[in-house]
Amino acid sequence: MSRAHALRILVKTREEAEALKQEIAAGKKFGDLVRKHSLCPSGKKGGDLGEFRRGQMVPAFDKVVFGKPTIDVHGPVKTKFGWHLIKTLSRG
Repeated sequence: MSRAHALRILVKTREEAEALKQEIAAGKKFGDLVRKHSLCPSGKKGGDLGEFRRGQMVPAFDKVVFGKPTIDVHGPVKTKFGWHLIKTLSRG
């Protein structure tokens, strides 16, 4: 079964997510922005969700983690929890 290790920033609005993605593109560190802005408890760990299997996360999240290139920042992705920026570190 497929496994992945990912980081995420979770915010309330698409606009916040878009602004953070632009900051990352401009050179800001993902981990710094996570600690400052993410609503997820994982924010204290730099957004680290650890390793998880396909199907453990909501479908929209899984689709990005298991279908998009690793290391790039993807999103904003909307789920019932809010808007995510997702960085998949590894997959296997």
